[in-house]
Amino acid sequence: MRSFHRTHTSTAARHALGDGEGPTDPVTLAGRLMVKRWSGGVTFAELQDGTGRIQLMARRDELADVYEAFLDLDPGDLLGVTGPVIRSRRGEVTVDVTKFQLLSKALRPLPEKWHGLKDVEQRYRQRHVDLIANPDVRDVFIARTRIISGLRRFMDSKGFLEVETPVLQEVPGGGLARPFKTHHNALDLDLYLRIALELHLKRLIVGGFEKVYEVGRVFRNEGLSPRHNPEFTMLESYEAYADYEDVMRFLEELIPATIESAGKAPELEYQGERLDFAPPYRRARMADLVKEATGIDVLTEPDLAGAAAKVGVEVQPNLPWGFVVMEIYEKKVETGLRQPTFVVDYPLDVSPLARKRADDPRFVERFELVAAGRELCNAFTELTDPVDQRERFLAQEAAFQAFGGETHPMDEDYLMALELGMPPTGGLGIGIDRLVMLLTDQASIRDVLLFPQMRPNR
Repeated sequence: MRSFHRTHTSTAARHALGDGEGPTDPVTLAGRLMVKRWSGGVTFAELQDGTGRIQLMARRDELADVYEAFLDLDPGDLLGVTGPVIRSRRGEVTVDVTKFQLLSKALRPLPEKWHGLKDVEQRYRQRHVDLIANPDVRDVFIARTRIISGLRRFMDSKGFLEVETPVLQEVPGGGLARPFKTHHNALDLDLYLRIALELHLKRLIVGGFEKVYEVGRVFRNEGLSPRHNPEFTMLESYEAYADYEDVMRFLEELIPATIESAGKAPELEYQGERLDFAPPYRRARMADLVKEATGIDVLTEPDLAGAAAKVGVEVQPNLPWGFVVMEIYEKKVETGLRQPTFVVDYPLDVSPLARKRADDPRFVERFELVAAGRELCNAFTELTDPVDQRERFLAQEAAFQAFGGETHPMDEDYLMALELGMPPTGGLGIGIDRLVMLLTDQASIRDVLLFPQMRPNR
């Protein structure tokens, strides 16, 4: 069939009947045949479309010569039906089929007798089948779309301009990650898939845009886990003349608005745990949280690596101080932060793009919003001093070369942009996939990605 014009969806057909018994005026629907059962001269079936399911009733005395053709239909077939909506003797909203048309034949059977895919790996590999067989999966991805739309509406309402920046970059910057590498044949040039959105968005702040954001795919050539996929979605925003305190207040508006767009209340359940996202959120310095959890005072401890080892955190010899603090925090603190918490003031060593604290230059004006033991957002008062930024890049490169980490070429073009003058700026990054996991109560990132990366099925 080239096309088929329907008058109602399954949900609209239900609304057409309302609380009545019917029959209504004839409606025309289209969808996938899911279940079929017959008795004598009457066959009942379920039709599934993009809004749900509705029962069909096909009667031999109504369909006459084409009734046998209806009996020959298989679950999975796509068909169009016409007929009035009635309420069956059992009270089920039903379309009394007066005519039907096969739109597309299913040559493969639906899985597991149409009660849903049980093999989790197979669900991810064949998401199209998963969406047919498991209605709850479809609901998760509808919620994902609404969450992203809600984020965009909120950003637009606050005067932010949505922009697009390059996915292919000569220098991968804005994060500490291994990039994917490719080659542009016409230019004979090696390029990288971006690992962050940050540096191009900050160029736009230099250029005079005062509020910008982007929702985009980011790529990191790293491992797979329930929280990590090689490509994922970020929202990053930058606001001129703001600092990280402003960004914290902004998030306390944005997160509840996004939760509302997903049809939920600020107090929600995630994996059996109640989380309360009604602001204000707790604020705590990383150094204080480490002391609470381990007894280690990172500000005064003369042998921080030794103290870390005593609490079960082994670090490489001569690892810079800030990296040791971060190791202790990630291994002993972060997973214990269950309710929404702004973890503020990160070590300078692990934050090369953030402004130093004036009162203690070992730390920077950076925070992460953590809930259910995982990072949801990362934000800075941005570093705008090009001299300091160059020194930070060099220090970061030396540290990673010494300890086997991934290094990238110096982004001279970005440094030149800073030399033109960048206003004080507050920056924010939100991991969309993790936020969707939280708001849809999903334990794995694969459950909120339509087509997650999988090992080859060989």
